[in-house]
Amino acid sequence: MRFCSLQLLGAFFLAAPAAKFDGPDYESLPLDTIYPGPWEDNIRAPFNKSYITPAKIFHSEGPVWGAEAVLEDARTRGTGLEIGPGGLVTFEFGENIAGKVCFEVDSIRNNPYVVLAYSESPFFADRECDATGDDNRDLPLSFSLNHTGTNCVGGGYNRGGFKYLTVFMPTTDTPTEGGYWHEGHSAPKREPVPLQKDTWYRALGQMLLRWNPASKNGTLHEPTVVMSKIWVNCTAFPSNPNGRAYTGYFDSSSSVLNRVWYAGAYTLQLSTLDPKEGGSLINFNRNFDHNHAPPGAWYSNYTIANGTTVTTDGAKRDRMVWPGDMTIAVPGIAVSTYDMLAVRNALDIIYHRQYPDGSMPYAGPPMGALGEFSDTYHLHTLVGTYQYVLYSGDMEWLREKWAAYITALTVSIRKVDDTGLLHVTSTNDWIRPGMTGHNVEASAILLDVLGNSIRLASWISKNTTSDGEDWARTRQRLYKGISTLYCHDDGLYGDNMGRRGCDGPEKVLPQDGNSWVLLSGAVSSASQAYTVSENLRRRWVKHGAPAVEFPNVISPFASSFELLGHSAAGNHDAAVELIELMWGYMLDGPGMTNSTLCEGYRIDGYIHYPAYWQLSRNSHSHGWSSGPTTVLMQGILGIKLLSPLGKTWEVEPHLTKWLSYARGGFATKLGRFEVSIALMRSLSTGRKVEVLNITYPAGTTGLVRWGRNVLLRSEAMGTTFSGYRYLDPAAHDRWEAWGAHEGHDFVQDDTWAKPLAEERPEGVVDWQALEENYGLAEQRLDPHVLGQVDDWVVTKKQTAKRPKYLERARLDHTGKIPEAHERWLKQNNLREDL
Repeated sequence: MRFCSLQLLGAFFLAAPAAKFDGPDYESLPLDTIYPGPWEDNIRAPFNKSYITPAKIFHSEGPVWGAEAVLEDARTRGTGLEIGPGGLVTFEFGENIAGKVCFEVDSIRNNPYVVLAYSESPFFADRECDATGDDNRDLPLSFSLNHTGTNCVGGGYNRGGFKYLTVFMPTTDTPTEGGYWHEGHSAPKREPVPLQKDTWYRALGQMLLRWNPASKNGTLHEPTVVMSKIWVNCTAFPSNPNGRAYTGYFDSSSSVLNRVWYAGAYTLQLSTLDPKEGGSLINFNRNFDHNHAPPGAWYSNYTIANGTTVTTDGAKRDRMVWPGDMTIAVPGIAVSTYDMLAVRNALDIIYHRQYPDGSMPYAGPPMGALGEFSDTYHLHTLVGTYQYVLYSGDMEWLREKWAAYITALTVSIRKVDDTGLLHVTSTNDWIRPGMTGHNVEASAILLDVLGNSIRLASWISKNTTSDGEDWARTRQRLYKGISTLYCHDDGLYGDNMGRRGCDGPEKVLPQDGNSWVLLSGAVSSASQAYTVSENLRRRWVKHGAPAVEFPNVISPFASSFELLGHSAAGNHDAAVELIELMWGYMLDGPGMTNSTLCEGYRIDGYIHYPAYWQLSRNSHSHGWSSGPTTVLMQGILGIKLLSPLGKTWEVEPHLTKWLSYARGGFATKLGRFEVSIALMRSLSTGRKVEVLNITYPAGTTGLVRWGRNVLLRSEAMGTTFSGYRYLDPAAHDRWEAWGAHEGHDFVQDDTWAKPLAEERPEGVVDWQALEENYGLAEQRLDPHVLGQVDDWVVTKKQTAKRPKYLERARLDHTGKIPEAHERWLKQNNLREDL
């Protein structure tokens, strides 16, 4: 076994031999999974995405008969779902889904129509939709069933994310219970329904024989419909007709981690869509498409990119390309479905809309026409560029974009002044307040981007200077500048040099900024990195890691960066602990979907995301929340690509105290990368041992880091490695190659027990701060204030134009607390706050 020092590896990486393509092609993805196994039970994507049927009845009321029939093939039973005026049924699907609703109609009477309402969360599964825009709730959709056979909603009515579908028939045609009409449909013209006197035999027939009053009352005036099937044609993840054909997998001793990994992968799939079915922000779209949709209407028909597929921020909303979201989403896509074409199309539209001065737009269409800009999201576009090239190996695309990339990079470099920090000129970020001045998050992202840029330049033999200064020199200035923001008394970094800094009157020690300091390597030492990591950990509350820079918020976006930060600091125990604490809650908490990952939630665990005043606007399938899908692959299994496609790579596994085994892998065009690591014991000696198995593509070169040793693997050594190390002090962290003898001597360590998780305090809501921060979301989509600004404050006038929070965000449109909310408040002893 040969060991080598780190100093000798760089030249060897550059001289690695050419490799052939034995893996999947992202422009023609495989139709079957690459890694079949029992872990596929955790895949949430449907078996047949063009025909997804409801799993059960969530609620029904009024004249509804045979609702259970549409959960199966009703034709085999001779029955169907029958709905009359006033009838309502809410279907629950097995997971959060997206697509167009279809009905197989067997019979109709007197021009029936139904009204459709959608919700991702059970808390809003009723006669109104949850929200995609500025209104409290989206309008339900009135849809005529004017013929027997198949009736499907039109393409523009592709609902981006829902787990609950409510179908009801109004008792009157005018008004239609607050809904709006499907294009080409309108209220039917009917004769008034004559009043009927109940008779004893009709009452008995309804009670014993389940007669439908509409069909058994002797009149043909009341509308009715009988349908045998209801299904959804899912148009998300258009790159592959088989949504379960994953190119990566993960499995471990933690069922929570397994479910979270696949929930992240599925969240990214639902957020990937046909570019012609984007743009859910109807009111903002009106600035460009001049639509006349009524307030509360919703569509998904805005073209947001070129091509046939594109990754976006979320399934329900905003259905747009947001570069910040892509920093988390791209590596998650790469290690799960390898839909890199969707990534390239997203990056292409951002580059296509690059401003004349080199700045990148805050987001893709419909944004980009009004000068919208964010210093951090500008940098996230450059992060996404590196990630795309790393996993796709698309060097031709990189050469094509290089001039634009350099121009954009120079925009940020020029904002690094004598302080050694990037001076932010836009308050736009992920809707968190306080993004201004010499900011630690923006500076640390730029530090990371410069390191990526040096590697990108080396791959295509380009210079590494801007305005005559080498990027390595700029990185050194940033290292020094960031160090001045370290608050020694707190063991964390301040938000900026001014009012939110260590000695400022509004001192903030941000989650996003400290996480980026760790993952960019801006800390002064390994011990300081671990200190920052542990101090972030100490702030956790019962339901996750608070984003203190955004009061009242638990953000899976910022927390995904925290996961990466813990891994970079060597605190892998903290990364796994946070995934189980926070992402486990995102699956099983009240109001969640148990299948996808939400945009964020309140610090007390409630599903309200405080960026918006509407309770129901929260996106329950948001790509920026999928950080664990990357972290479990890179940080726990330790598989990292060092050059495009993994021509050179590194494996550094960390099983942590929380796991007894973990295994997983993914594929690029070069082939498969796979790692398994497990705790075992020796039958002959009783000693505890850790066993490691690695598979890597032919023609590649890599390092195996395990404990304090490093092993070089090259093509001449084959494409697998198996080793073991004893875990007692006498072993001195040595490890040996696996042999036939050990295969018989080592067995699963049945003495291992998972540690108990630490109890965390309840999060406490600051209701005043909650109200004050709503203006940030309004600013983001207000054409009058978009663009580059130094500071933005919610004025009294702006605050006054909005109803008070207690009058709108905690009550439904009727002024009553929704029943599901009431139950949750009582369970958590919060009812007295009302």
